[in-house]
Amino acid sequence: MFATVEIPYWLLVLVLLFAGIAALDRVLMPSARWYLRRRLERAVERLNQRLSFPIQPFKLARRNDTILRLRFDPEVAKAVLDYARENNIREDVAAQKAERYAREIVPSFSAFTYFAFAIRAARLLSRSLYRVRVGTTNADAIEAISKDSTVIFVMNHRSNMDYVLVTWLAADRSALAYAVGEWARVWPLQPLIRMLGGYFIRRRYNNALYRKVLARYVQMATEAGVTQAVFPEGGLSRTGAMRDPKVGLLSYIVEGFNRETSRDVVFVPVALNYDRVMEDRNLIRAQNEGTRPFRFSIKPIFRYLRRILWQRVTRRHGEYGLAAVSYGEPLSLSAFIDQHGNTPEALGQDLMGRIGTVMPVVPFPMIAHAWLSGAATRAELIAGLGARIAIAREKGAPVFLPDGLTQHALVDNTLASLKERKMLRMQRGSLDLSEEGKHLLAFYAASVEPIFGDIPNNLPELQVSE
Repeated sequence: MFATVEIPYWLLVLVLLFAGIAALDRVLMPSARWYLRRRLERAVERLNQRLSFPIQPFKLARRNDTILRLRFDPEVAKAVLDYARENNIREDVAAQKAERYAREIVPSFSAFTYFAFAIRAARLLSRSLYRVRVGTTNADAIEAISKDSTVIFVMNHRSNMDYVLVTWLAADRSALAYAVGEWARVWPLQPLIRMLGGYFIRRRYNNALYRKVLARYVQMATEAGVTQAVFPEGGLSRTGAMRDPKVGLLSYIVEGFNRETSRDVVFVPVALNYDRVMEDRNLIRAQNEGTRPFRFSIKPIFRYLRRILWQRVTRRHGEYGLAAVSYGEPLSLSAFIDQHGNTPEALGQDLMGRIGTVMPVVPFPMIAHAWLSGAATRAELIAGLGARIAIAREKGAPVFLPDGLTQHALVDNTLASLKERKMLRMQRGSLDLSEEGKHLLAFYAASVEPIFGDIPNNLPELQVSE
């Protein structure tokens, strides 16, 4: 029993190695995970004290736990049976498909990544490209929302910068959960978006089983009080005008709402507008050719880094002009249902109307609208800009102008920008606007048409008049 046993050194090394791995896996790693999670929970508790809408436990739950909860939800289980019967497949195969859908949808939120990295990156990116302005805040109305309510920010979709801008501006209120389209399901965006609390949705090629899994996740998150951000338009506007709402996500929220037992849901309208949308050329081309408006590419990231470096060298900031945000009047779902019933379509129209009411008015869309409405000289453009500023203020629309720039300077900057983008050419004292430039002006003018009226179909030329 106590006899000496000789073993080779290599075997001793293997035994010690496996013993170390076992100790690491069964003792050290669980202890480290428990310690780190405990510290994270305490950090979130301190963070929730300064947030208007605290981060809910559902958002902090382990991703695998949420996936299993979603997979074995009674309504999902029934959808699995129906899917198996309709497609003549085994129930376990349909169940595996439902679990795969759940893994696609459920995020893996990291409070550290969101508040320590994402907020700083969003602030840096927003300020490096735009002069950011916040108009109507409705701070009193938003602060008056009950802490027991689920808050959902509802926004128009002008640019993929919307995600970045609102994430930063809402950082003192809560951590937002976005629904993100298939375009972002690429590395390295996909894991990063998951850590930021975003969940991916398939806008095409879905089926009844997928829709049920997605609906139940949205309803669970809403019932748990998770603060969300929704784009009712479903995608970027290709024309510059606000699109009719697609009520998919809104219908899931309405269907899962029980007037008697559910916590109230409060929608906060958010309107965004820009002097320049980074994707404008892609969106206009997609509208004219009927193609997809956006595909992820690494090239814009390198262009952005190069642009930031050049801005730092030349000390030029806010190259894309103004980016403006305004908050509309909050809408309680329970109050809406009392007046209009469970009608997602009417809810979508009401919310888009509230967004349009507080749509920010920035210089370039006003200049574009004046140009396309018949202004034929530089002087007329300046006069048209001044007239539109007065009209917008008279109607109570939030107007944003850069500090320290006159209306003359705004028009001159616009002409210089179009020339730099090769959409405007100087020929013997006149400015020749290219066909692409005309479509660009129409794209931006459409964002302010609800305030200033529709533009004519003809697109006039601009002649210089000093």
